[in-house]
Amino acid sequence: MTASMASEDDRTIVLRRQRKVRVVEGKPEGVYTNTFEIICRDCGDDPFWDYHDVSPRLQRIRGRYWLETGAREYEAHIAWHEAQATRGDGHRFASVG
Repeated sequence: MTASMASEDDRTIVLRRQRKVRVVEGKPEGVYTNTFEIICRDCGDDPFWDYHDVSPRLQRIRGRYWLETGAREYEAHIAWHEAQATRGDGHRFASVG
């Protein structure tokens, strides 16, 4: 796995540290936890949505992972998308999703 300096807005799949967030005076505030989650825009997720606001399917993808397990699941999720985008003859579709 490689780290990227691109902002979350520029990436389709991210592994990020989970936050415990609460809203104070209309603004989100929170602390980071020791667990990580996968946000996959190709699956319909959005990094600005709260865990409880996404479908059960996206909650399963997001997960709650320790770093090592999260890195493995992140790479597996990317591989799944790559497999979905590749047809049997080795050609790739133009987009994933």
